Amino acid sequence: MEIKLIKRALKSGRTSLVLEYYSGYTVADNGTTKANRKYETLEYYLHTNPKNKEERDHNKINLEMAERVKAKRLLAEQNKQYGFSVEYKIRTNLVEYIKRLINERKESPGNYGNWDSALKHLVAYAGSDTTFEMVDKAFVEGFKKYLAKDARTKSNTKLSASSQSSYFLKLKATLNQAVEDGIIPNTPAAKVKPAKLDDVQREYLTFEELRRLVQADCKYPILKEAFLFSCLTGMRWSDIQKLMWSEVQEYDGTTRIVFRQKKTKGFEYLDISDQAVRFLGTRQKPDDRVFHGLKYSAWHNLALREWCLKADIKKHITFHCGRHSFAVLQLSLGTEIYTVSKLLGHKELKTTQIYAQIMDDKKREAVNKIPEL
Repeated sequence: MEIKLIKRALKSGRTSLVLEYYSGYTVADNGTTKANRKYETLEYYLHTNPKNKEERDHNKINLEMAERVKAKRLLAEQNKQYGFSVEYKIRTNLVEYIKRLINERKESPGNYGNWDSALKHLVAYAGSDTTFEMVDKAFVEGFKKYLAKDARTKSNTKLSASSQSSYFLKLKATLNQAVEDGIIPNTPAAKVKPAKLDDVQREYLTFEELRRLVQADCKYPILKEAFLFSCLTGMRWSDIQKLMWSEVQEYDGTTRIVFRQKKTKGFEYLDISDQAVRFLGTRQKPDDRVFHGLKYSAWHNLALREWCLKADIKKHITFHCGRHSFAVLQLSLGTEIYTVSKLLGHKELKTTQIYAQIMDDKKREAVNKIPEL
């Protein structure tokens, strides 16, 4: 199979870019030969007689994109030729593919919303007609740059480093999944790193702030119990929201949560304190949810902020801050960082070290409180 990129002049003054596939020839009964050719008209075109720099740049970019498509078509044909079982469906629409991935995450509203936001930024960057054949390393790096320079929140502010990293990682996850699904042979995002998170501030609650929260009323009691449980165990929203009574087990005189983390898929054995147990309430049937009625909604997020204000806490607190609070409290009470890492279910110690940095900052702040002698 030979593949050539050919040009066809159009009456509109443009030049169409077409792939010509040549697979030999056949001989008819009368002895005449006929070439076996088929054609694929690409979505790219050229200005036949470019009049300015803009049109010349347009031609250069579109020609490069067409050459990339040709290279990928050759790769697909070679895999067929040498008997590989996977056909790379590189003309799959990227946006539609991500929408399918998003629909699979509807049971995790926080994660679902994050994916949805990432998709909106991707559409703003590349449009809705992007296919996998258009996605190369330059495309990935361009999306990262777009998130850092051009993307805006609903309030027209620049994205935080955390949001940039999160949305970029959604694209990386998509490309990794596409490799598993046989759409592309490898991911062009493999060597492109997300935005650095060194400057991300993680809000957390102090012990005294937690005590005030315990005393303050919350519009949704189930939200109060679940959040305080997170502060005392470090468990994520996604794991608390789906927690079943069958996963709450008695072991050697203590209570242990035996569960699979929704985010990392890792299986965890988490011993919890007697104080945390009290926020679980009365044991129900094994298949019942522990925090029955706990929902993710704008009303619950608002109730969390109102509850904090009642406790005279003006920090921007989200449910995930309960996990941060647990980590900082454990380190401030002298728990060794490796143990904290295991309690949080982190796969790598460096993920936990951000909390150690918070503690170092608090120490520096403390020594500077001594007035002049």
